[in-house]
Amino acid sequence: MRLKDKVVVITGGASGIGLAMGRRFVAEGARAVVLADRDGARAQAEAEGIGAHAAALDVAAEGAIEALVDAVEARHGPIDLFCSNAGITAIGGAELPDADWQRVMEVNLMAHVRAARALLPRMLERGGGYLLQTASAAGLLLQFDAPYAVSKHAAVAFSEWLSIAYGEFGIGVSCLCPGAVDTPLLQAESDRRRALLSQGLIDADAVAAIVVEALAQRRFLILTHDFVHDQLQRKVADPERWLLGMRRLHARLG
Repeated sequence: MRLKDKVVVITGGASGIGLAMGRRFVAEGARAVVLADRDGARAQAEAEGIGAHAAALDVAAEGAIEALVDAVEARHGPIDLFCSNAGITAIGGAELPDADWQRVMEVNLMAHVRAARALLPRMLERGGGYLLQTASAAGLLLQFDAPYAVSKHAAVAFSEWLSIAYGEFGIGVSCLCPGAVDTPLLQAESDRRRALLSQGLIDADAVAAIVVEALAQRRFLILTHDFVHDQLQRKVADPERWLLGMRRLHARLG
């Protein structure tokens, strides 16, 4: 996947990693980059600044992603790369009400499902396409709060399933699992939690550069921090010891 002359859609595109990817994709020569975000006004302002296009989108609204796909393809032609990047969190665990869990799952998991549902028939018909799904290092290592970690864990699993089911049919699938990135999501944390969750902090532009390289290699799992790979290996090799270490981190996070 080379970005030159491609049509790209990025959800959660008005800030953070989404905006950084949009900026980098434009620089790589993409024919059309659409920043789709719940904050449509901000998406429009950011898009104008980088030479992209904008769309207002609530990824949790029924039919909204399919409507966006229809609109983008009517204006710009077939979508080559769709980046399901929007994400939210809720602080807490099992005690949180169903509504909080459902809200996070809708954005962090079901939006990926709906994007695939809208795009796969079209991509299969024309013989190719690419889905980039943003999960998190928390989807591999289960840091952060329960709704976030569980929804991102599910997003990783769905990405794996897509690659298994459609990889032989010309559909590229990558799962982005960034570690600590200086984004509004991290900045919204308390000072103490942000300090604990900022190991190896990088900026969103660095993530975008890693993504471009990984897409060119058609790499499935995109990591931004070497320690995530190391911790994942430890998790598989010795789950009991890994859980003990994670309990200690969880206690420190409060």
